Amino acid sequence: MDTQQNTALTRALAEIPGPLPARGVIHIAIPHTDRFTVVGNHLAQHPDLSCTAVGIAVRIQSLPQGVEVGIKALAARCREGEKRIAAALRELEAFGYLQRVRDRLPSGRTITRTVFCNQPTALLRPRQTASPRRPAVAATHQAPGPAPGPGPAEELTAAPAPAPDPAPDPAPTPPSPSPSPSPSPEPDMPEPPPVPPPPSFVTPLPPLFVPLVPPPTAPKPPPAPLPRPNEPTPELDRAATALLSDLRRHAPQFTLSETDIRQLVPGVAAWLERAAHPDAIRRILTTDLPHPLRHPAKLLKHRLTALLPPPLPGAHELTAPARPRIAVTPFQTCDGCDRVFRSPTPGHCRDCREHRAHRSEATRTAA
Repeated sequence: MDTQQNTALTRALAEIPGPLPARGVIHIAIPHTDRFTVVGNHLAQHPDLSCTAVGIAVRIQSLPQGVEVGIKALAARCREGEKRIAAALRELEAFGYLQRVRDRLPSGRTITRTVFCNQPTALLRPRQTASPRRPAVAATHQAPGPAPGPGPAEELTAAPAPAPDPAPDPAPTPPSPSPSPSPSPEPDMPEPPPVPPPPSFVTPLPPLFVPLVPPPTAPKPPPAPLPRPNEPTPELDRAATALLSDLRRHAPQFTLSETDIRQLVPGVAAWLERAAHPDAIRRILTTDLPHPLRHPAKLLKHRLTALLPPPLPGAHELTAPARPRIAVTPFQTCDGCDRVFRSPTPGHCRDCREHRAHRSEATRTAA
């Protein structure tokens, strides 16, 4: 039997205007009349969202209001597991499509509301609030003018006004004052301030996610310069050259040329000046190497620059600060009354000194 042909597909392809593309997808667009959801290309073709996140976003966008869209609820509806759904929800939350807001009800209970925005970039644009009833306000302040007369068509179709009922003659009234001249037309009133929107229980969405990793097209900062010793000496230069030349014995990947060694000598000299042991420098430079190692000189320059140790502190910086000593006056025993008192030197207490002075004064007076 021959292969069964799909005549409906053939007829649909024949109805597509223009020549069909030689490669790629061919779209047969049939307009939807019911049960459809509008999805923007910014979501369907998002360069940083995974296909799982895009599919979860379309599923959430197609659900009606009030349907549970938690991780377990979506796992019950979809074939993906809870881990993939949780990762997709985090992606949507990072790019502003989804936000989980904690709200407190009047009863005191705290609930979590899930807010989904189908176009988060539109929230960042300033919204223009149209002034309500502007034409009516302008019309009420226009100057009164003569009413235009009815046109020919209006005269034919206008119904005659009903005659007023006869009323008794009113009592004579005093003459009314002459009408004042009509005021000049006033200028248009200023535009009324826009009416603020009613408060909403949903907090505004945060700005779009700013990735921590810059895009590949972003300008890269200049690399840090290779460290150099503060006081270059021939001994440091000779020791650094020997250390770099000896690296190939420990790691054959570091078979450096003379030009590379001359360029890296100041960095190794800076390490040696800061009292770094040669074995420690060699171990840091040759361990945990990438495979394959394509640019050994660049790797050595990066490690010498990024892993430079600080200078060793001096002996006086490692000692604990000395506490200030408080001078304590020792206790002394009075030679006259055996009373204990504080004094730097032994002798008599204050009372004995005063008594001895008073007695000496009395003896001098009597003499």
